[in-house]
Amino acid sequence: MNRRMFLRALRTSAAVAATVTVFAVGSASAEALRDDWCKDVKIRFFVGGAEGDGFGVIVYNGAVQAAHDTGAQVEYVFSGWNAEKMVQQLREAIASAPDGIAMMGHPGDAPILPLAEEASKAGIKMMYQNVDVPEVRKQFGGGYVGAQLEPQGYALGAEAVRRFGLKAGDKAIVAANLDDTNRAVREASTMKAFEDAGLTVVHLQSPVEWAADPNLGIPAFTAAIQANPDVKIIAYPGGQLLGTAPTYMEAAGKKPGEIINIGFDTSPQVVEAFKNGWVQLTSDQQPFLQGYMPILSLCQQVVYGLGATNVDTGAGFVTTDNYEAVATLATEGLR
Repeated sequence: MNRRMFLRALRTSAAVAATVTVFAVGSASAEALRDDWCKDVKIRFFVGGAEGDGFGVIVYNGAVQAAHDTGAQVEYVFSGWNAEKMVQQLREAIASAPDGIAMMGHPGDAPILPLAEEASKAGIKMMYQNVDVPEVRKQFGGGYVGAQLEPQGYALGAEAVRRFGLKAGDKAIVAANLDDTNRAVREASTMKAFEDAGLTVVHLQSPVEWAADPNLGIPAFTAAIQANPDVKIIAYPGGQLLGTAPTYMEAAGKKPGEIINIGFDTSPQVVEAFKNGWVQLTSDQQPFLQGYMPILSLCQQVVYGLGATNVDTGAGFVTTDNYEAVATLATEGLR
């Protein structure tokens, strides 16, 4: 065989080998793909709010999409953001012996710890969303899907000071349920950011019931604004209240932009408030992911034996300059 024939044969052999290799890899990938791969797994998923709740709807939509994509059997639990109710519902969920539970962390470490231990002994996988429970996860495992509340809250306050040129002596009202220590760390951090910038901070206690029915806050917000006529900015503890800011402002006799309104989350109501000049800044924590990722992770843990997933869903700020980019998705209940 001369040199030319040898090189031609070598090229032919390499091409055949490459073809065989590609075919083998393709076959392996095809075999790994499965429809409804999580169809035998039963999951209890805590939505957090009541049915139809502005924030809860997005969480729920994410969970429903995950159930559709994985085939998991998911039962949804609605709690109206009531921490005591969540604890009782968690107790009931463990008693029903599902394969996995995706739990809102609002009750905090202490109430959840003994139930997490019970779930661990029963072989039930746990995930937590929206509010972290670090001590629970340290002792009994489980992942967390949600924003890192303390830095998120501080970043919102610092961004507002920078963006709106707030200065020492300016007055801010921060609505927060400081009785809920795990959950309130975010708003407490916003207060600290304001205080670090020299602002005068007025705390408005925001009961959990306001999240379920934001209109309950109308008298309190009106009174707070009247008592502090020089207030420059109001920070709200969630999308339900932020989306109701136009109602609070109108009840207090204020026009769009007369008081800066900021907070957390997006929703159809928040987007409309941006559009009409009532809201100027919000920190997006992507609640759709808080619905989707816990179910995906539970399926991966139960079916494939993978470790629990941890995802920081904080996505930065939505402002008057960029809110239109998320408007359609927000209207569809996805952002």
